[in-house]
Amino acid sequence: MTGAPAVCSLGSINVDRTHRVSGAELSALADRYEWFPERGRTVRVGTATIPPAFDDADEVRHGGKGANQAVAAARAGADVTMLGTVGTDHEEFGVLAALQEEGVDTSRVGVAATPTGRADVFVDPGGDNRIVVQPGANDALDEAYIKDHIEAIRSADCLLLQNEVPAAPVVSLLEELAAASDPPVVVLDPAPPEGAEGLVGAGGVDYLTPNETEYEVLRPHLDGFGGVLVRKRGGESVVVEDSERFAVTPPAVDVVDTTGAGDVLNGFLAARLAAGAPLRAAVETAVVAGSLSVRERGARAGVPTLDDVRAFQKR
Repeated sequence: MTGAPAVCSLGSINVDRTHRVSGAELSALADRYEWFPERGRTVRVGTATIPPAFDDADEVRHGGKGANQAVAAARAGADVTMLGTVGTDHEEFGVLAALQEEGVDTSRVGVAATPTGRADVFVDPGGDNRIVVQPGANDALDEAYIKDHIEAIRSADCLLLQNEVPAAPVVSLLEELAAASDPPVVVLDPAPPEGAEGLVGAGGVDYLTPNETEYEVLRPHLDGFGGVLVRKRGGESVVVEDSERFAVTPPAVDVVDTTGAGDVLNGFLAARLAAGAPLRAAVETAVVAGSLSVRERGARAGVPTLDDVRAFQKR
């Protein structure tokens, strides 16, 4: 996509197992597993923690915040490079092929001798979700991998980050970018919020995009944050705190599944900022994109194109 803004997504690549559950089933899960997440929250657990019953999913799809945001940025018109690691089983699930079909460059994605990351997504009758992540191959991303691909990162207009890969090598990267003379614009989605305070405090983050749960967890660590705060609040207005404070109200749509809506917002925000759009305009486009995405099931099925968003905005 010659001449398009360049976006690099450094993060997770998962296989999503979607479970459509009733309110009673959610209550039973919360009672049985103390680690089971609240509405809108993502938790990370070890391999031994996932019970065999979770294998009985309604749907198996492609996911991972890093990969989802890469797809969204590509549909927003950016030239996207994916950086991350998958397992030796990646061809079985077609995770890289799915990204390639979206025009995402996967040539730098590493392969680790462990299963590809997994996310169990529990969707309630109202379309809200709770996500349990098992990192798998995502945990193989280390400083050596980042060093091998630092030129791809440095040459991007915008870098997308999340917290579904090991934080320590990403903190080192942020410290390096903070000291660089011409770094990419960095957009950080601090999900899950546990351990994300190190990323926020490392410097180098230009845009931080927590949802309300993540914001409450990280608020004690935001005093020294010098970037722009973009607070995602579900169906409520997105609040942007910069030199000026403003809010963007999402359009009313029929909600089927909110899985990945925040990822769509992040991907579009990165693509529009990389294209040179003013902050307010970039946020407005990203909010509409995230809202439109909830009309379909799964993290990616409903991701609109930039043309779709512009047509909706003209209505």
